[in-house]
Amino acid sequence: MEPDVSDALFIADTASIIGDVRLAPGVTVWYNATLRGDVNAISIGENSNFQDNCVAHGNPVQWAVNVGKRVTVGHGVILHGCTIGDDCLIGMGAVILDGCEVGSGCIIAAGTVLLQGTVIPARSLVAGVPGKVRREVTQEEQDGIIRESWEYYVGLGERARRSVRK
Repeated sequence: MEPDVSDALFIADTASIIGDVRLAPGVTVWYNATLRGDVNAISIGENSNFQDNCVAHGNPVQWAVNVGKRVTVGHGVILHGCTIGDDCLIGMGAVILDGCEVGSGCIIAAGTVLLQGTVIPARSLVAGVPGKVRREVTQEEQDGIIRESWEYYVGLGERARRSVRK
């Protein structure tokens, strides 16, 4: 199956997008990121960003990768066979393994590892190895860092796309 990236806002020339991958409008995929939909599907929701050196790969037996709308996937994140709800921020270097479900409005701290099958309730701040819920995400964080991050990357993607066309 060929990737469906026609609605993406920006895909860096060094990104690798392979197989059953669907990118919604406004998605940005940055340098050296890899979305490998060769063994299971990958879906990235509207206005989400997949930053430099990230990897998404499904589990061939059971789990696809589904990322919701307005999600920031920070530098060097690995998503393997997991589901990420809308309006989340996944910090740099986090690893989210097969069967994990991250609810909407979550912040997953940089370097966090979510072990297979972990379920994170909506609006949770999660940190550690293995990742544990530390507290609820505040409204200020929801309106601040989470929203500001995805909005920033939409703007950055618009500027990058314009510069590539010249």
